[in-house]
Amino acid sequence: MEVGTGRVESPSEDGKRSIKSFVLRGSRLAPYQKEALETYSEQYVVPFQDRQLDFSEVFGNSNPVILEIGFGMGHTTERIATQMPLSNFLAIEVFLNGFSKLLSAVGKQQISNLKLMRFDAVEVLKTMIPDGSISGFHIFFPDPWPKKKHHKRRLVQLPFAELLAKKLAPGGYIYCVTDWEEYAYQMIEVFNSVESLFNPHGGFSPPHSWRPTTGFEEKGLRKSHVINEIWVEKSRG
Repeated sequence: MEVGTGRVESPSEDGKRSIKSFVLRGSRLAPYQKEALETYSEQYVVPFQDRQLDFSEVFGNSNPVILEIGFGMGHTTERIATQMPLSNFLAIEVFLNGFSKLLSAVGKQQISNLKLMRFDAVEVLKTMIPDGSISGFHIFFPDPWPKKKHHKRRLVQLPFAELLAKKLAPGGYIYCVTDWEEYAYQMIEVFNSVESLFNPHGGFSPPHSWRPTTGFEEKGLRKSHVINEIWVEKSRG
């Protein structure tokens, strides 16, 4: 990576791959974030490629892979990965501030079971993730797009849920958390519509003690929002 700059690939409007450059000089990143991008990217960042990943090659082992979509500032991702050393984590985030913060933590602590990507998650799933290869998906506090005219922009829609199910290994799970109640009910309805998925709780899931409280969650609680957790699994048959 050239000193002072970084790269993020993205699909252009005509469907072809393009590369968007982001200039680190003059940005609002702190010096340690810029240093992280320059120092740790080669070891801990997985670049977008038009080929499927070999996870044993990426992580150097055959441990289960958990994929997180939209990790924000990355504090929760870091804690879960360090608490679960026998699982591998691939975490995707497009916003540079949180991406570089987590990359700094991963690099300084040498968290070998956590790799990062900065790219559109749907494109990553379609192009790079083999079918039946993921043991779990984490989607914590996705943008609720609260206005009705914007609901179509929500991440958890039927085509996306079907894509997740396709990438899940039998017995794998999808774990979503939101403080937007109407969106939570939509998630349940969407996942219930996917034939290969089932909800072991029949509705909302009880909290999982290994998931730390996120910054978005704290903001929601201060506003007296109810935190709803959704856990569905892929059938083994």
